[in-house]
Amino acid sequence: MEPDRAAFVYDPRLTEHVYRPGHPLRPERLRGVYATLTALGAFDRPNAAVLAPRDATRDEIERIHAPDYVEAVMQASAEPDLDYTQWGMHEWGDTPPFRGMHEASLLTTGATLVAMEEVMAGRVRVAVNYAGGLHHAMKRRASGFCIYNDPAIVCGLLADRGMKVAYVDIDAHHGDGVQAAFYDTDRVLTISLHQDGRTLFPGTGSAEERGAGRGAGYSINVALPPYTDDPAYMRAFDEVVPELIARYRPDVMVTQQGIDPHFSDPLTHLMISTRTREHCARWFMSRPYPWIATGGGGYDLDAVRRTWSLEHLIMLGAAVPADLHDTDPPIAAGARRRAIDKAAEVAAHQALGAAFT
Repeated sequence: MEPDRAAFVYDPRLTEHVYRPGHPLRPERLRGVYATLTALGAFDRPNAAVLAPRDATRDEIERIHAPDYVEAVMQASAEPDLDYTQWGMHEWGDTPPFRGMHEASLLTTGATLVAMEEVMAGRVRVAVNYAGGLHHAMKRRASGFCIYNDPAIVCGLLADRGMKVAYVDIDAHHGDGVQAAFYDTDRVLTISLHQDGRTLFPGTGSAEERGAGRGAGYSINVALPPYTDDPAYMRAFDEVVPELIARYRPDVMVTQQGIDPHFSDPLTHLMISTRTREHCARWFMSRPYPWIATGGGGYDLDAVRRTWSLEHLIMLGAAVPADLHDTDPPIAAGARRRAIDKAAEVAAHQALGAAFT
């Protein structure tokens, strides 16, 4: 494994599809990340690589998704005006059918597969597909802006090779689709830090959801209260993630790095800043494991641009310019400080209590 090489998967085609006018998920957001990194000279560094995506194959998609669901997506891609409600797709729902959706989703998923292939071949230490991270899609249902679940597909393919996979999800929303795919196995450890599902879609992700059968204790959920800020989030992360990763000793690490926990995000209620994301990214980089990273949520385009650029600079071992950071992130005080800290402490304690031993 090349100890310091980092890859960024990109093609303008990953940014061009539109779910519907006004939809919160705007794939064009990746253009700002790529432009910022280009302007900073990130891709000119000797340890940098920019990788072209490829289309995922149907066999790869069906590692997680049922054939009849894939057929429905293919039909919706050609005839989006028909009724696909039973498959989780509705014109005015979170995941509307749109022309070309299957093709766009094959490319997005294939981009994560390229990241996986490059990392597992040892040509790079870490590779990221920020167009991916579509962690809500289920076996037979689209959900939460997600059509094909690229992180679950990668985790499944790696597990099929006999590898132990650690999946860490730091999106504001519970990584329910990935958890569901591996709920009854110990070959994939899923750790999700997210806003408490009692206050945010998809409504799941309590500590009691800990896996079943051989998977009991391998689905870990840290359900954080609304308004969790940098100090509380970092303490919860540091209490849970390093302990369980060290205990599990994976062969490879897969992460979902949605930036909708940011305090400016219009769809969520967490209050973290770029400081928390630098903290998490530096911890991921400090581990000795091959690392496949994906994007996810993020609906304030400037927060997306700055945070994902910052994260990739850390992957490259490059300096982070001050103007990528938030200048005055919100920090709770007084009674709210004490309440947030206590709730985050309880969430971390419950997650560890549910974990395998």
